[in-house]
Amino acid sequence: MAVPRLPVFFCSFIILITISGYAQAFGFNDVAEKAKALAGEKYQKPAQAPDFLKNLSYTDYQSIRFKPEESLWRSGKSRFQVMMIPQGSFYSNAVQLNVIDSEGVQPIGFDKARFEYSNPELAKRIPADLGYAGFKLTYPLSGKDVQNQFLVFGGASYFRGVGASQNFGLSGRGISINTGLPSGEEFPAFTEFWMEHPKAGSDVMVVYGLLDGTSLTGAYRFEIHPGKNTQMDVTAQLFFRNDIEQLGQAPLTSMFFYGDNTLRPRGEWRPQVHDSDGLLINDDKTGEWLWRPLVNPADLQLSYHHVQDLGGFGLIQRDRQFNDFQDNEARYDRRPSMWVKPLGKDHEGWGKGEVVLVEIPSGAETNDNIVAFFKPDKSVNAGENRRLEYSVTFGEPEITEQPNGQAVRTFIGNGRENGGSGDALRLIVDFKGGELAGLSPDAAVVSQVSGGEGVEVIEHFVEYIEVSDVWRLSILAKPPAEQPLTLRGVLNRDNNPVTETWTYLLGPKTDLRGNPK
Repeated sequence: MAVPRLPVFFCSFIILITISGYAQAFGFNDVAEKAKALAGEKYQKPAQAPDFLKNLSYTDYQSIRFKPEESLWRSGKSRFQVMMIPQGSFYSNAVQLNVIDSEGVQPIGFDKARFEYSNPELAKRIPADLGYAGFKLTYPLSGKDVQNQFLVFGGASYFRGVGASQNFGLSGRGISINTGLPSGEEFPAFTEFWMEHPKAGSDVMVVYGLLDGTSLTGAYRFEIHPGKNTQMDVTAQLFFRNDIEQLGQAPLTSMFFYGDNTLRPRGEWRPQVHDSDGLLINDDKTGEWLWRPLVNPADLQLSYHHVQDLGGFGLIQRDRQFNDFQDNEARYDRRPSMWVKPLGKDHEGWGKGEVVLVEIPSGAETNDNIVAFFKPDKSVNAGENRRLEYSVTFGEPEITEQPNGQAVRTFIGNGRENGGSGDALRLIVDFKGGELAGLSPDAAVVSQVSGGEGVEVIEHFVEYIEVSDVWRLSILAKPPAEQPLTLRGVLNRDNNPVTETWTYLLGPKTDLRGNPK
């Protein structure tokens, strides 16, 4: 497969790129024009890697290593460098990579010599014109002489990022289509990227991406700011080939195997295993912050959380201590949280809609079984186009800038103890921070709890736990037979909420309810 040559663009004007310091004849509008033209054509599936590469085991694929000395811009004064990703295993599509510099747009040709192959027989079979599957960005996060990987674009429209001193965990995507629906999910993919050569010493980099899929095309601009927390300001222009039932804007993908609020699988010694432990949502209009602990369900679960005006949403890893996991290899305590915040005038393309949480049954920590995205209230029709502006931040839980008390732990067990009903469940929620900080143990903090359809809330109360400096909400609730247990709770003081709203959903097919999955 020959590497496609980039067409020459004749422009009557020059777009000034202030971030890189170059005057370029290529920018976001050019990518948008390509996406618009592509949307008028019939979708063509990208060329696939040879079967012997697609069928590589995970271990064999990981044995193909990019040589760091081959990194793009290694010999210059750029603080950023680029490492290419080989095709193989799940990375089956070739992605055209280009550089924008003072000389214009330069395609990056494939060179198999940039990789080390532990298997000589495999190396012989790699086509000389194979192409790359994506790229990794490095930057000196831990010291000026160290290049740390902090952002990866690879596989469909996926990207992963970390802040300083973190390990890779959850992922973002350019877009999702019909995730969790019986009709089946589509996976649009980035087919081409353009990387601006950053100015010497710059701590900002710009990348453009062209997205293509059965039902849409898209142009993307990523303005990347690495650091303690890594932030990307994203501009996207989407062109729709088909009507879309469930468009997922700024989708996030993570893993939740088990945690405090679930039973530990038989044979597991680690206390918890997850990349994220909850979904956080902020509604700008109501001011409410909503926290939903994640579960590993027995059956597929889709939850729709309505917002009047989206202020932000994200998948958060609040458990930050090694003792929470006791896993010295995976280091789940170092996994990043990820927060999406709408930008632009009047939050165009966001506003009213639903934050959708998809929880997929999983029997292993190797499966990404959690997806969250924003579904706009406005329907998506063929022939339309839509512009989105938003930021995506990878980092510590504090990236949300949440001001009120937070649910730091959720525990669940049967309610037979202390005189409870045999069919009831006891839920414990520990709140900390915000206005709760510094309150005297006898402060008038009261609980407000409600249940969903058919749920009987038998009792609820709140008490201060001195040893852990938390305010503990205790709930005894009886779920309806063969129906989900749904609950909402918040702590109030002087009739005003001082914490986020805690919500919970537990399906009927769980051994916590006497029905092993």
